[in-house]
Amino acid sequence: MTKIVFIIFVCAASLSACNTVQGMGKDIEKGGQAIEKVAK
Repeated sequence: MTKIVFIIFVCAASLSACNTVQGMGKDIEKGGQAIEKVAK
């Protein structure tokens, strides 16, 4: 039983980490687009 809870916890942590990295990538992309607008 303890193993299953641990595996679920690790999977949940991994998924939330992926979402965080994906969100950070989107923020960086928006920042790059803003810089491009200013440069034009």
